[in-house]
Amino acid sequence: MSDQIAIASEGLTARINPFGAELSSLTDAAGREYMTDADPAFWSGRAPVLFPIVGALAEDTLRVDGQGYTMPKHGFARRSAFTLVEQAANRAVFRLEDSAGTRASYPFAFALDMAFTISGMTLAMEARVHNTGDTPLPFSFGFHPAFAWPLPGGADKTAHRVVFEQDEPQDIRQLEGASGLMRPGGLPTPVKGRELALDPELFRADALIWTELGSRSLTYGAEGGASLDVAFPDTPMLGIWQIPGARYICIEPWQGHADPIGYEGDFRDKPGVVTLPAGGSQSFRMDVTVRPV
Repeated sequence: MSDQIAIASEGLTARINPFGAELSSLTDAAGREYMTDADPAFWSGRAPVLFPIVGALAEDTLRVDGQGYTMPKHGFARRSAFTLVEQAANRAVFRLEDSAGTRASYPFAFALDMAFTISGMTLAMEARVHNTGDTPLPFSFGFHPAFAWPLPGGADKTAHRVVFEQDEPQDIRQLEGASGLMRPGGLPTPVKGRELALDPELFRADALIWTELGSRSLTYGAEGGASLDVAFPDTPMLGIWQIPGARYICIEPWQGHADPIGYEGDFRDKPGVVTLPAGGSQSFRMDVTVRPV
């Protein structure tokens, strides 16, 4: 495993693995951990970076201009070594650029910068995608952090809630288990007004997915315990997921999602895909503010 890069403020310390530019740990001044324990009995991931796709493709195939390219679920960034290009006491920036290996599955020139900055009790994560080529760059991007459930502080697991910025009455979407592709149609939301009461049974059929979320922030936690304020101003979609019984909950802001069942079109035309012009760039931010007990 690559050596972890630590950044800190007076109140928080974050550790990032250059392999995948993956946030591995987020602790407060008392040493309490706000990230997953990554128990391999459930899922050993911590906070993978989803690029250049989010979710699964039909038959794991990226289709561009009539050509098929093999692409694993969530893309290759999470399994790639990033280069540390900037480091300070409270900030680190990691970069992934196209290579012969990436072009074998994704025939585009790009640079992906992942910046992590701590200020006070907030960890700001910013992904910036650059089109370094001379043709339009289609891609999707997603964050996938797994936070401790329950959070430190003694509140019961069953008391934890996600409270959205605003009411979210729209239907949710779910995946087809074997393929990981998006089922057609929606299901009635388990959100009551702004509040989602967390229960492992919600995730028996995989993630809860909002493809047109109104909120751009939420609070996760329980009364009497610690909480996290999570802001994601640049992403219109959200997944919430765990493997039932595990000690984490993933709160995943997305730009893009899995292929719909039956989708056979070009990747460029898929819902949720962003296209950057030559020389263009686009950023996606996720801020996590820790509120200890």
